[in-house]
Amino acid sequence: YSKIFGDWLCETAAKDNKLMAITPAMREGSGMVEFSKKFPDRYFDVAIAEQHAVTFAAGLAIGDYKPVVAIYSTFSQRAYDQIIHDVCIQKLPVTLCLDRAGLVGEDGPTHHGAFDLSFLRHIPNIKILAPRDEPELQAALITSLNLGQPLVIRYPRGSAPGRPLPNAEPLISLPPLPLGEGELLREGTDAVVIAVGSMVVAAQNAAERLFTETGRSVAVFDARWIKPLPEKQLLDLVARFDRILFAEENALAGGFSSAVLELLVDNGTLRGQRIKRIGLPDAFVEHGTQAQLRHRLGLDDEGVYLTLKALMEEK
Repeated sequence: YSKIFGDWLCETAAKDNKLMAITPAMREGSGMVEFSKKFPDRYFDVAIAEQHAVTFAAGLAIGDYKPVVAIYSTFSQRAYDQIIHDVCIQKLPVTLCLDRAGLVGEDGPTHHGAFDLSFLRHIPNIKILAPRDEPELQAALITSLNLGQPLVIRYPRGSAPGRPLPNAEPLISLPPLPLGEGELLREGTDAVVIAVGSMVVAAQNAAERLFTETGRSVAVFDARWIKPLPEKQLLDLVARFDRILFAEENALAGGFSSAVLELLVDNGTLRGQRIKRIGLPDAFVEHGTQAQLRHRLGLDDEGVYLTLKALMEEK
């Protein structure tokens, strides 16, 4: 994912001299090495000072630039006050690219990006995207160019699913993502999985396996936006299905599924459906590879499949 981000930075900066990139000492991990060499006058490493990175970006935005802050999810917590007071209150067009959202592996509990959806989604004026794969990350970055508002794009550490990127020259000619609109990736009749970010592909794979092995048909919806939620699509889906699974790689407390359940309660849509949620627990997750941790917490293909199967078997 960081390579896609870095490539987009370089290609877009070549066409748009207003684009500025900022990092609090995360150049290599965030994929910004090439950008720093090609555009040294538009690359700013502010060292381990996340608060300053965000405030500096706000100042650039006031100056009519397009600042992009590359920062690990867990360290964005240090800049929470600046995100609110320096960016969101003034509704400035700052893009926060939160790398390493979700489980990061061996770095352990200090580095897991477990909480960003929970502590960001209630801030007024902010928009939040969680792309599922390479093309959607690229589209999310393109969306940031002309949104004109604070935007958070969160994506996981490591390899992406391997989906081919669309070809376009220039890159910025590709269409942005529609604001507050998700995508139904798979039709179904027996249940629906409503997922965001890294959990979408796992949901697709689990739904395919369930159909192959049991004949049960499960719809998969990529909500994509955490704020604003794709409200009409979500309400329509929940009205159709009696069995619903929410999947996210964020703390369940206050995260994506909490936001959707709030929407459903506020609209009187809950009517006794069978609902399950999978995500990060109310505990600090210890060390292990990403694959080990996702398997342990039921957040891989196998875990989603087993949860779906159990949901199907509930009376």
